Amino acid sequence: PGFIDAHKHVNTGPDEKAQMQALLEAGYTTILSGGGPADGNITLRDHIDKGLINGPRIIPSGRVAVNNTTPDMARAEIRAMAAMGIKHTGEIGLTPEPGPSAEQIAVLRAIVDEAGKLGVQVNVHAVSTPAMVAAIDAGVRRLVHLPNKDWVTRAAAQKVAATGSIVLGTIGFGAPVFGVFANDNNARFRDGKSWPDAIAGANRADGVATGTEAGYTIVNARTIWDQGGLVGYCTDTGYEPRAGLEHELKSYSIVFSMQDIFKLMGPITATYIGMSDQLGTLEPGKLADILLLDGNPLQGIHHMLNAKVVVKGGRIVVDKR
Repeated sequence: PGFIDAHKHVNTGPDEKAQMQALLEAGYTTILSGGGPADGNITLRDHIDKGLINGPRIIPSGRVAVNNTTPDMARAEIRAMAAMGIKHTGEIGLTPEPGPSAEQIAVLRAIVDEAGKLGVQVNVHAVSTPAMVAAIDAGVRRLVHLPNKDWVTRAAAQKVAATGSIVLGTIGFGAPVFGVFANDNNARFRDGKSWPDAIAGANRADGVATGTEAGYTIVNARTIWDQGGLVGYCTDTGYEPRAGLEHELKSYSIVFSMQDIFKLMGPITATYIGMSDQLGTLEPGKLADILLLDGNPLQGIHHMLNAKVVVKGGRIVVDKR
């Protein structure tokens, strides 16, 4: 089935044609926008839907914050978003350390309540175990990133499982990137700057960036999975889509089998975006989003990097035969 990226920052702009084509050629047929101006998300979606540019299916999102606002203001933002036809929030950031404030949680509860009335999915950026647990306790069931600040406990992982919550991977967040921005064998972060210093909100010891994010995400993914929790797929990267796909898959393959990778990238991620009845598996009644790969992906992740034909909604959109 076509790849689904459940959290990637996309928006309309002068380079949208090339960016959307690159996503298709990597095998992505559906993208949930990670944030950005809602009207720009809608414009990009419409450009693709009207055939003005070639691109994956775009699911727009809208901004809503928990800082420097009130519960009533946040409710109004959700209502405005729903009025635009948007059914997803962009990532709502919670303070990771020592954890979200009482004020943040009060606003988040209001968001969850209002969103529930209007059919809007709430997606939360919680990158520590305290933030993840606080979000779940506030009623959130869709978490954008694995915790990268600490080890997820078995109890916290069991809470993810018991509530039916889904945590998107971004499992390669802290791992260094090679050969994407330059072929000089220097470790870089996803913005092309020096790793680990450039890691956003880097973990530090005595003021020095440690790069421990890479280890936390990988182990935490397996901890959640082994307690019955659901882990999905996203990249959240700004660099070339095929390179982002490879970067994520490398980290997944350390702790997951290929069969598990298929499951988390397909049906679990389709469930995350609320389209499990249409996407994520190949079966009658679902949208014909299909990849033909040059190689057997059961033999390893690198066979998932060579999409030869991409079919989106029954139409061939990439053909490299």
